[in-house]
Amino acid sequence: MPDDTDLHALSDQAMLDVPRIRPVLDKIADKWTIMILTVLCPQPARFNAIKRRLDGITHKSLADALKRLERHGLVTRTVIPTTPIGVVYAITPLGHSLRGPFEALCSWALAHERAMADAAATYDRSRP
Repeated sequence: MPDDTDLHALSDQAMLDVPRIRPVLDKIADKWTIMILTVLCPQPARFNAIKRRLDGITHKSLADALKRLERHGLVTRTVIPTTPIGVVYAITPLGHSLRGPFEALCSWALAHERAMADAAATYDRSRP
């Protein structure tokens, strides 16, 4: 673990980088992005297949998220000339580059879910 001097330097640098970091994080750290990219990581999928895999997402939320992800280069949208017309979404190399950080975040969440739930319960009990 870095010493306090290193932590202060890292914190200071992070604060200087916030104007560049925050807009990027705002595009990938929302409610559905990680889950959508996780669905698309192994193979391309059609809209309804993605929707079925993501329990609770609305049609509009998925459509908006996919447009945003396409706009920022994380997924591609390919129209298939069938009847009716089909659309397939695929993850891009840029999207794939998030796999490592997302896997680390998911592993962290699994490893610490109980500790966070316990902390929340303790906090809630201490409040009137």
